[in-house]
Amino acid sequence: MHALLVMAFCGFYVSGAGGNMFNHATQVVFTRVGTRTVLAMQNNYAGPPADFAMVVPVPVVLKEADVKTLPRELFEKVDAMGSPRLVEYWEEDPCAHEVGDLVKPEGESIDVRSFASHGGGGGESHGVTVEAKFVVGEYQILILSAKESTGLDTWLRASGYKIPPNAEPLLRPYVQAGSKFFVAKIDVSKVKFENGMAQLSPLRFHYDTEDAVLPIRLGLANAKDKQDLIVTMLGPRRFEVANFKNVFIPTNLDVRPEARNRFGEFYAALFDRTIGGNPRTAVTEYAWDATSCDPCPGPTLDGTDLGTLGYDVIAKDNEYSDGIVMTRLHLRYGKDDVKDDLVFKQAEPIVGGREVYNQNDVLESKPTPSDYNFFQARYAIRHRWSGPVKCRDPQFGKWGARPEAGLATASGKQIAFSKRDMEAYDALLDRVHGQGPGAVKAKGCGCASSSPSSGLWLVLGLLVLRRKR
Repeated sequence: MHALLVMAFCGFYVSGAGGNMFNHATQVVFTRVGTRTVLAMQNNYAGPPADFAMVVPVPVVLKEADVKTLPRELFEKVDAMGSPRLVEYWEEDPCAHEVGDLVKPEGESIDVRSFASHGGGGGESHGVTVEAKFVVGEYQILILSAKESTGLDTWLRASGYKIPPNAEPLLRPYVQAGSKFFVAKIDVSKVKFENGMAQLSPLRFHYDTEDAVLPIRLGLANAKDKQDLIVTMLGPRRFEVANFKNVFIPTNLDVRPEARNRFGEFYAALFDRTIGGNPRTAVTEYAWDATSCDPCPGPTLDGTDLGTLGYDVIAKDNEYSDGIVMTRLHLRYGKDDVKDDLVFKQAEPIVGGREVYNQNDVLESKPTPSDYNFFQARYAIRHRWSGPVKCRDPQFGKWGARPEAGLATASGKQIAFSKRDMEAYDALLDRVHGQGPGAVKAKGCGCASSSPSSGLWLVLGLLVLRRKR
């Protein structure tokens, strides 16, 4: 069975012209240290090219200095670092008798004091008060408070926004809890459309709260079918979801060469097998020092990147210079699967998904506890030695880069758009060289690798509104 997998949008789009609007891909970077939260999000919009707006319930009245737009390239960098990766290894000459030592990647301490700052009241009606208004990039922003959800619904309609019939019940719990509403109208003349999809500038804002919560219920209004939510978290430790089942994606599986062009299909099938039909499952796909990776599909995050993502308003003196962990959490659910919001908790460090063999000479496929975080979803195409064997004691199973070439690494970005085919797992898994039945046990790694550089009560429900014509 094939189906398009779309990534979740923590809110919903509303068409003033009656057109259907769906969020095809959302990236959320959730930076959390102490009680300070910095939320950065990037959304693509598919629908009629006309003015529309987003409504984001937030716990406090945001000021203009709290809201910034960010470069899209940074989100691409974050996505590449945390995405499942496909690598290619070539078996070394079994007669070379040169065994390289695997170098444990060490994260380079970042001096957070060097982070640079990056940046980017009205009347009352129907119980709605305009607490603040300002312009940031292509966004014309209002901060609203509301006494009743019906009043907010009425105010938005009276102001020219068309709200779907199911909006008021979704808004109700946030109004009752005292949320404010961040309304960001888009000036479509400042937005670039590609293939009918608006490329919006990422938005970032910050605030202080006690609990770490990511509300997702409002986003279910846009759920066409199952949708994916991928959250990249930054903080001093690894994160998990406290009110969901937590599992780890199987890693270090060998795949056939055909997977080079079908990696998204393979991974989507592996993910579906991992959650086993349980929508209340959070899958950890990555937990690693934020300034290093091994293998690296591209440049790592540097101090400027981390400052842009929120450490410019988090770091105080050198309090957090002992390391920053990037955690990638992946969930998939439908309209009827989730009744409450996500609650995050800190978790112990883990390692896995590296070229490390256990006592039985088999690659580790599950994470193990450690004193540091180095876990990734890594899959490999392996090319066996095909040259002559001219020694009495050949040592097979030593892997490295192709001679006179670097290690081939590809990041599985945009996997959310891959077709879903459960048969892809069996078709593309290499059961001879991988971890399946009859797998050949490798004897070591001939490649030396090292890194190139060594609660919140957040309501992320985004209600996107369309101006009436």
